[in-house]
Amino acid sequence: MSAYEDASYDSGDIGFGTRPAILVVDFQTAFTDPKYPLGGFQRIHDAVDRTSELLEVARRCNVPVASCWTGYKNRQDMPYWKIGAVHEQFYWDHPSMALDTRIHDAEYDFAFCKSAPSIFFRTPLDTFLTKHGVDTVIVTGCTTSGCIRATVIDSFSYGYRTVVPEDCSGDAEEGPHNDNLRDVGRRYADISTLEAVSAYLEENRKRNAA
Repeated sequence: MSAYEDASYDSGDIGFGTRPAILVVDFQTAFTDPKYPLGGFQRIHDAVDRTSELLEVARRCNVPVASCWTGYKNRQDMPYWKIGAVHEQFYWDHPSMALDTRIHDAEYDFAFCKSAPSIFFRTPLDTFLTKHGVDTVIVTGCTTSGCIRATVIDSFSYGYRTVVPEDCSGDAEEGPHNDNLRDVGRRYADISTLEAVSAYLEENRKRNAA
C-alpha cells in the first residue's frame, strides 16, 4: 500500500451521472499537425484518433460537445508562458489555431477560444453546461500534464462529476501523462477508457429514451 492509499486517497469511484458532456481541450492544429513545433507528439496524435471515435458516439447520443483552442490577439493579452512556440504562433490569425477536422463538427459542437490552461477559466463553458443540465464532464484533449490537469481541477471545483478517458488525452511523454492521470485520479476524477465511456453514453441514451 502506498502512502497515498494509507492516507485514504483514491477511496472510491465518483461514478457517472445522467447528463454527460464531452470537453475537447486544445486539439488545434498547433498540437496535431507535425509541421508545427508542438505538433509532433505521437501520444497526442493517438489521442486525437481515439477522441474522434468517442465523439462519433457522443453526437449519435445527442451529448453536448464543447471544444476549445488556445489563442491571443497579441502579446499584450498573453500570460507569461514559458513555451516559445506559444509566443511565436498562438495568435488568432495564425493557421495553427484551427481545430483539427478529425474532432470538430462546426454544425454540432460549441467551440470557443480560451486564454489560460483550463477550458473553464473566463470562458462561457459553465453557462453552456448549466443550460444543458450537465452533471458529468468527460475531459479529452492535450496536454495531460497541462491543460487537461487544469481543466479537471476546475471541473471538480465547479461540482461536476469528472471523468478522463486515458486514451483520449495525450502528452509529449508517457511519464507526465501517466503521473498526472494517476494523481488527479486519486483526488478529483475517475480515470476511464474510450471503450468504457462509449458504453456508458450508449446505455445512458437508451435509459433516457425508455
